[in-house]
Amino acid sequence: MNRRTRIKICGLTREADVDAAVAAGVDAIGFVLYEHSPRYVSIHRAAELASRLPPFVTPVLLFVNAPALRISEACAAIPGATLQLHGDETPDQCLVASQGGRFPYVCVARIPIGQASAQFDLVKYALDYSGAQAILLDAQVDGYGGSGQTFNWSLLPPNVNAHLVLSGGLSAANVGDGILQLRPRCLSLAVDVSSGVERSGPGNKGLKDPEKIHQFVAAVRVADQA
Repeated sequence: MNRRTRIKICGLTREADVDAAVAAGVDAIGFVLYEHSPRYVSIHRAAELASRLPPFVTPVLLFVNAPALRISEACAAIPGATLQLHGDETPDQCLVASQGGRFPYVCVARIPIGQASAQFDLVKYALDYSGAQAILLDAQVDGYGGSGQTFNWSLLPPNVNAHLVLSGGLSAANVGDGILQLRPRCLSLAVDVSSGVERSGPGNKGLKDPEKIHQFVAAVRVADQA
């Protein structure tokens, strides 16, 4: 069991936020290439932001049911990226999008909120999507992510043969509990946060708060010592 929780900050749109996340010690930076998201950036803009990343910080490109050609264009513009397939992609579609596994990818499992979380067969899902580098767990809501809602972590299966990424409503206040709940249940655990490290108030989606980023990373590291 790997006790070091990897950290991804998603939905970045500004140079200052990329720099703040890197300074805080995150492992990955996510760029949303889904046009209907308030955190959307173009391929060109994502490439500009990714060019600021130092070695060993991974750019992650989030797509929702995107054509394979668009994914290929983005991967050519941003070398070394990991794909996050956040739509309704089937296992076969994931394989096509990743060019037969040439590009590493993470796929999303939408977990129902509340007691219905227990109804989701995560063991089967991980088996069906065994070509993925990891399974990202997000709350099942209308739309495709970024809702800031959590699901019931305690109702997930006790043993999942996959690397998992916990997302959905995370913040410095609750990420430690999520790590302690899920770390014993999987091969390794990462966490993915977006709205939980953004500025407060309307109109601030995609605008990160450096202090919240540092608080989030610190909370993760405290949980890693537990």
